[in-house]
Amino acid sequence: MDLGLTDKVFVVTAASAGLGLATARVLVAEGARVVLVARREQALAEAVAELGPERAAAVAGDLATPELAGQVCRFAVQQWGRLDGALISVGGPPRGAVLEMTDQEWRQSFDTVFLPALRMVRDVVTFGTADDLAIGVVLSTSVRVPLPGMAISNGLRPGLAMLIKQLADELGPEGTRILGLMPGSIETERLAELMAAEPDPEQAIARAASRIPLRRLGRPEEFGRVAAFALSPMASYVTGSMIAIDGGSLRTP
Repeated sequence: MDLGLTDKVFVVTAASAGLGLATARVLVAEGARVVLVARREQALAEAVAELGPERAAAVAGDLATPELAGQVCRFAVQQWGRLDGALISVGGPPRGAVLEMTDQEWRQSFDTVFLPALRMVRDVVTFGTADDLAIGVVLSTSVRVPLPGMAISNGLRPGLAMLIKQLADELGPEGTRILGLMPGSIETERLAELMAAEPDPEQAIARAASRIPLRRLGRPEEFGRVAAFALSPMASYVTGSMIAIDGGSLRTP
């Protein structure tokens, strides 16, 4: 299927590995150009070399820096002459039970997870050049069901999901689409970090897989294909939705 992405331009954050890089690969394979954003400069350089400098460029930085979102979107327009949307991922907050998390951890996570995602949305809309902007925000299945030991994620992700619903109402009349993507247990560095904190990481992975109807963890490219489709004109009537990419693990309809 031709997704209609030829020469469209997308910003992809958290793009040095995992879900972001997997999505960038699909976007480029479908003919799009991408601006990759992440903190790890060397990893970004390797990603640009893999994707090809005629199709990929990079900006190294931390999205917790308030000015970075605008700089990235401006760079995309300067580099490629247009901006058609973004895949926005901002990493994950620390583990912990609700009453164990300190005020500082809650504030820091709000500043590094919640606000950066909102800033990126704002600046993509501000600098976007297309009449049919498409924005995907990477959330978590904690939007629907609380994850054990992930209090801050359980608190912040549903709030972002509700803002996405409101933004769909506010931006829809202009032709802009925005949606949330809810990855489940997918083989990324983030998941490896979470599993490494368990007493027996291998057993924890096996236990996680046993609770998934497909009986396995997901692969980043499986997420990337869904994300690229959702950002493409082929999904032109999809907005305000929360799309689960979780192997069926969510127990809600």
